[in-house]
Amino acid sequence: MPSLPHRSFFNSRQTISSRRSSILILAFLFFAFIVFLKPFRDNRCVNTNPRSVRVTWDRSTPTTTAGRNVVADDRHKVMAFVGIQTGFRSVGRRQSLRKTWFPSDPNGLQRLEEATGLAFRFVIGRTSDKLKMSALKREMAEYDDFIHLDIEEEYSKLPYKTLAFFKAAYALFDAEFYVKADDDIYLRPDRLSLLIAKERSHSQTYIGCMKKGPVFTDPKLKWYEPLSNLLGKEYFLHAYGPIYALSADVVQSLVALKNNSFRMFSNEDVTIGAWMLAMNVNHENIHELCSPECTSTSIAVWDIPKCSGLCNPEKRMLELHKMDSCIQSPTMESDE
Repeated sequence: MPSLPHRSFFNSRQTISSRRSSILILAFLFFAFIVFLKPFRDNRCVNTNPRSVRVTWDRSTPTTTAGRNVVADDRHKVMAFVGIQTGFRSVGRRQSLRKTWFPSDPNGLQRLEEATGLAFRFVIGRTSDKLKMSALKREMAEYDDFIHLDIEEEYSKLPYKTLAFFKAAYALFDAEFYVKADDDIYLRPDRLSLLIAKERSHSQTYIGCMKKGPVFTDPKLKWYEPLSNLLGKEYFLHAYGPIYALSADVVQSLVALKNNSFRMFSNEDVTIGAWMLAMNVNHENIHELCSPECTSTSIAVWDIPKCSGLCNPEKRMLELHKMDSCIQSPTMESDE
């Protein structure tokens, strides 16, 4: 690299060649300055990690919108990835979340990830409504906190979306656990982090607030009747839908599934629960994931059993966030 010009540069006697060298140096420094600042335009750090992934059902390997193989490339390593399931009618919910425990900018998400070991993204599918898709693209550009799945966003197709989510999450993140959560619960990321960080002897683990689902009263579950008769039981445990977590080994098995390998039921939580039963995973029943109010130990708060989530999430989310019992750190409490 050429040495900096001597102070004689400002002398009227300096040569034309030294002037040209100085101009080139200044131009180079100016260009480097612009390139350095570019990633921080609009006071937002540009995140190079992919937010949008295309999950194709007739292929076993997901690809991004750019067409590259996302499984073969390096995955972002975290302790757990949390996908907040959301829809096109949930704009207000997402705004309430961004005003409470879910950071509203990529830098905030990065700081939360560094503090807890958890990565968070909203997860949404697609629609044929062009106005809704345009609005979604604007929101994605503003907040950059989505994973956009190439699957139709419909309530009747939630089991398919859930499987697509786990496939996409596994492709993008190298995590010990993958957490599915709804956008109408109040979550404590620090306490969820402590739960995920516990040592476990089972590599295939299913964490949730468990309930017993009846087998014989649901005709869609008749396939389980022979096994139920053999075991002498009429119920099987599965997690409530608003939040549950699957270990990496379990999700890896789901990713390897071919189309129609397992039966899809109308309810997403029953679908996942039945699959977990078939895979013989370890069930970890955590009641703090379905707390009806903020306490010193609650991890996820929602209005069980009145609603599958908070009954008025946009309002209740903001109210809960003002309560000391919701926002105080459990680490601070344990030190007292």
